[in-house]
Amino acid sequence: MTERYVFRMQLNDGMAEEYQRRHDAIWPELAALIKDAGVSDYSIHLDQDTGLLIGILTRTNDHGMDDLPDHPVMQRWWAHMADIMQTTGDNAPVAVPLPRVFHLL
Repeated sequence: MTERYVFRMQLNDGMAEEYQRRHDAIWPELAALIKDAGVSDYSIHLDQDTGLLIGILTRTNDHGMDDLPDHPVMQRWWAHMADIMQTTGDNAPVAVPLPRVFHLL
């Protein structure tokens, strides 16, 4: 079984192009780490007027996403991205889960 997980993040002003550039060059080891954690069909969408990012992914019910923050590759990626988006004290992006309120099949 899988579930869809949706969350929001916030870019700093004027950082949309840089965010895109960095994700266009995503590190292969980071992509592999995320996939190995049970994540698939992962996309991030940008509201260019507000800098709001919406992440949407599918993950297995036994996903390993909870272990990702402790992995050195993820920590390096967060440090790499910390200057262009809102983050917590450990460089993790401020990511707020968004509950589903409607779904049409």
